[in-house]
Amino acid sequence: MFRPALAALALLGTSAALWAAGSPPGAPDPARVTAGTYKVDPLHTLVGWKVNHLGFNDYFGLFGSVSGSLVLDPADLSAARVAVRIPVRKVITASEGLTGHLLRDAKGGGKPDYFGSRPGDALFVSTKVSPMDDGRSAAIDGNLTLNGVTKPLTILATFSGAGKNPLSGKQTVGFHGAATLKRSDWGLSGDVPLVGDQVSLSITAAFEK
Repeated sequence: MFRPALAALALLGTSAALWAAGSPPGAPDPARVTAGTYKVDPLHTLVGWKVNHLGFNDYFGLFGSVSGSLVLDPADLSAARVAVRIPVRKVITASEGLTGHLLRDAKGGGKPDYFGSRPGDALFVSTKVSPMDDGRSAAIDGNLTLNGVTKPLTILATFSGAGKNPLSGKQTVGFHGAATLKRSDWGLSGDVPLVGDQVSLSITAAFEK
């Protein structure tokens, strides 16, 4: 019965030690990256999206609980491979009503405006990685399967940090990514053009080995 409390105390002690160290364990130093197969850290990986509403302003939402893997060799970045799965049913917005609309089935069994109540997971699988001259960023070409449709998508990824996570003991690498898509290309054309067709993606991803 005391184990949860002991675990919490241990975590607090580790956090205090990290604060005392004065610097985070990760840093944007490519020399810290080690080769191998990494898995997505689902607690610290998010896919944000932005879409224009009625021409007035932009609205934001999030996908979380991401899973997947990254095969990475810092000596040959072009050989990197990434595959991630995103549970669309767990979409988050700041409005309960809007989230419900995104996951609402159409009346009479027709096509829903957006995802519907039982959406399949989105899946991105890389097909090519093209490193940039700066040694910290790359264009990741791949196929995005969303709403039952598979089409190419390019993500511009930037290395943001690497090191050993003292809480998990695992080697960790992090990236920021950006991409733009037309949702109607994936059959998600509800309310276009009142709600924008162009969707901007902002990705923050952590991978652990």
